[in-house]
Amino acid sequence: MAEVRVDDEAVLWSASETDREGRPLLLLLHGYNSNEGDLFGLAPYLPLEPAIASLRAPIFTGYGHAWFPFLGEDADRALEAADAATDAILAWIDRAAPDAPAIGLLGFSQGGAMALELLRRAPERFGFAVNLSGFALPGEREGDARLAALGTPVFWGRGTSDDVISAEYIARTQQWLPEHAGLDERIYEGLGHSIAERELADIAAFLRARYSRAA
Repeated sequence: MAEVRVDDEAVLWSASETDREGRPLLLLLHGYNSNEGDLFGLAPYLPLEPAIASLRAPIFTGYGHAWFPFLGEDADRALEAADAATDAILAWIDRAAPDAPAIGLLGFSQGGAMALELLRRAPERFGFAVNLSGFALPGEREGDARLAALGTPVFWGRGTSDDVISAEYIARTQQWLPEHAGLDERIYEGLGHSIAERELADIAAFLRARYSRAA
């Protein structure tokens, strides 16, 4: 697969380059057929400690962007694309935020899957992940054992009425996550494939706990 790259010009930042110096970094990873502006709307509701960067996925879908194609269309191709996108995000961190003292991840749907992929590739580089309406991709990764040993905190929020993520994906994630992370699982009655106000309050509390422990 051809090398992919995160578009530096498309990244949305919550702080200027000067203002984010020395602060932890929180990466936002949007879902399929979306863009960097989607999750950036959450920024005013999140803790002020981190500088927030919202990235645009590298694959243009015709309407929005994606990190990888649908698994059902060609699973091998999708996993290869997810691996390339993981490389691209890590390369972006190296050039855009090499001195960030701590890095956290927050992704929605396919972006939640990418947050877990980043943990699995480089578990020592990330302090936590927030996986919203997302899932774990199949297969084993080189960092899975190290991630399990670290017990990295992962918030997994999803709704009972989400008809986008299949039962197969949910079942796989329910089995995988407790074995590889310090899981905080929240299930929201009646919530579809979206983020509810009550979930946002839980996310903010989870993040505040992470940053207070780092302080």
